Amino acid sequence: MKNLPPKSRRWAKVRIALLGTLLMAFAVAVMHRAWELQVDRAPALREMAEEQYLRRIRLAPKRGTIYDRHGAELAVSVDVDSVWANPRALRENGGDPDVIAGRLSRLLGVDRERIARRLHSDRYFVWIKRRITPQLAARVRDLDLPGVRLEREARRFYPNRQLASHVLGFANIDGVGIEGLELSLEERLRGDRRVVPAIRDRRGRVVFSEQLLDDRAAQGDDVTLTLDRTIQRIAERELALAVQTFEAKAGSVVVMDPESGEILALANYPTFDPNDPGDSPASHRRNRAVTDRFEPGSTVKPFTVAAALARGTIGPEQLIDCEDGAMQVDEYVIHDTTPHEELTPAQILAYSSNIGTAKIGGTLGRRGLYRAFRRFGFGEETGLELPGEAGGILRHFRRWYEMDAATISFGQGMSSTSVQLATAMSAIANGGRLVRPRLIGQVRDANGAVVQETHPEVRRRVVPERVARLVGDMLTAVTGPGGTAEEAAIDGYLVAGKTGTAQKADYVSGGYAEDRWLASFVGFVPAEDPRLVISVVVDEPVIAHYGGVVAGPVFRRVGEQALRHLGVPASTGGEALADHARTQRRRRRMARRIARERGDTEEAPPTPAVTRAIMPGEVAVPDLEGMTARRAVVALNEAGLRATLEGHGVVRSQLPAAGQPIPRGERVRVILQPAYAAVGREPEDALALAATESTAEGATP
Repeated sequence: MKNLPPKSRRWAKVRIALLGTLLMAFAVAVMHRAWELQVDRAPALREMAEEQYLRRIRLAPKRGTIYDRHGAELAVSVDVDSVWANPRALRENGGDPDVIAGRLSRLLGVDRERIARRLHSDRYFVWIKRRITPQLAARVRDLDLPGVRLEREARRFYPNRQLASHVLGFANIDGVGIEGLELSLEERLRGDRRVVPAIRDRRGRVVFSEQLLDDRAAQGDDVTLTLDRTIQRIAERELALAVQTFEAKAGSVVVMDPESGEILALANYPTFDPNDPGDSPASHRRNRAVTDRFEPGSTVKPFTVAAALARGTIGPEQLIDCEDGAMQVDEYVIHDTTPHEELTPAQILAYSSNIGTAKIGGTLGRRGLYRAFRRFGFGEETGLELPGEAGGILRHFRRWYEMDAATISFGQGMSSTSVQLATAMSAIANGGRLVRPRLIGQVRDANGAVVQETHPEVRRRVVPERVARLVGDMLTAVTGPGGTAEEAAIDGYLVAGKTGTAQKADYVSGGYAEDRWLASFVGFVPAEDPRLVISVVVDEPVIAHYGGVVAGPVFRRVGEQALRHLGVPASTGGEALADHARTQRRRRRMARRIARERGDTEEAPPTPAVTRAIMPGEVAVPDLEGMTARRAVVALNEAGLRATLEGHGVVRSQLPAAGQPIPRGERVRVILQPAYAAVGREPEDALALAATESTAEGATP
């Protein structure tokens, strides 16, 4: 450059400077661009890159499992396949949306136009059909359609179908609880919904995600109920049989442990399958045991008597004037089905006297009767862990009319639910303590740790223990010979309970409907050491309507099978029957003492059998004892009844008992045995008699 002329030398320097400037500017531009890419736009570019190889998965948490008290599964979540499509990927791969829609429609049973509209959209994701069977999933996979994929989802499944469906409720297709415990325990069962990243391949399929390895992180809590699946199945079966037999509208059964308040069974009929709830009308999905209010009728009479005994307004042996079956109250008249003059509280319960109960309630006064019923839990919710529980209706005593003060004492002018009735009777069974009924035993998280556990809760003491025991002793006469609920008696056990036969209110014309009834029975067994309280309610039976005839047998069948399942030994020949004998002796002594106080010279007669006034369409059952089978059938036919014969020989016993009114056309159970066994003859002497008498095998009902 030194050999160049000065002018050329200056031009070379200018070119070098210009080149250096350009290089410097290029370097600055590169550095600026690098700064922009690596720093300023780094988050956005990183997200763009991740979208190409990462897929964000929204984890639908696996819903917790519901178990019965013994660990049997009642509601579970299982993984099934759902069909979805990427319309953009479908068209990019040369797929024809209309052709693919037709093939999927024929395979999945979904409307073709609906699928086609979704496949023609400009979206990356559309559902085709969710929660399909494994067989359909395999056929979709074999089609290998472009843009059509399968996704695993959790589906709620109820393996026992209708069993405890009203308690469990159901969840919708997105796993959200809609009714029952699925709704009330939604937060516990559903778990936490979250979004996690996963590596995918060029086809968009998930390859790996560390956060998917631990599926417990998004799992809901497991719930153990107090229900016993076996007792629940027994209650549902027997309730359905009764509703269908008596052509009733509906019914409910509650089985409860009186000491702990645990609900062992809660059955309703009609029922539904929670796996397909849409196949049943809404009325079948209603949990009648907790939502339906009804006038309990005579089933509340024990609580009136217990309250009066606790307050000391009556004595256990006091005679109450029942006014020969008719009592004037204001401008109305209260009637008893069977007229009586004077009865003790025990006889008032055995005969179910409205007049006697009204007079006992009158000794408490309006305020006292109202407070007594409130203490037994009427007029308020029990706190059971189910949605939609009704509290029943018990108006404040200041709003009672003159007639209300009398009728509420025997269960009219108020309302309750089946669960309330069982809870109140539990207070009699457990010695006077009102316990809170409960369905939830334990709640465990995904790791098995107990996060919630319920324990027996005594809300208050209702009556002293001696009063509860005394009333329970009185209630054993209801199921004894001549009681209103002989059909509720369980062989080998003492049963205490009370029947209810209430007319339903007519909300159109006012008053009570003449042809609509509600039959009920609530009781506990064994009476000397109660293990079960069972409440049975049958709504609008047609064939018969008495609580002892309709609801009593349901109590018996549920009780005897549940006791066998629980391993409760029978008391035949033991302490229970000895207690019962002592009770009967005490009552006989009471009757003799009353006779002496009256100045009678003869011993008071034994307690007569309980009978009711014969209603239209009913007939009295004839006395068949000692008759041959043929004569018994003829006698029943003449009375407008039919016979069900058991055994052979002559009549030993019958159900219903002689003199009881039952609907015309009903069957009477006739039990026969060999003639010599019935009349005390030797076998040789009986042969001549048997030769001239018909047997059950030759008789036609």
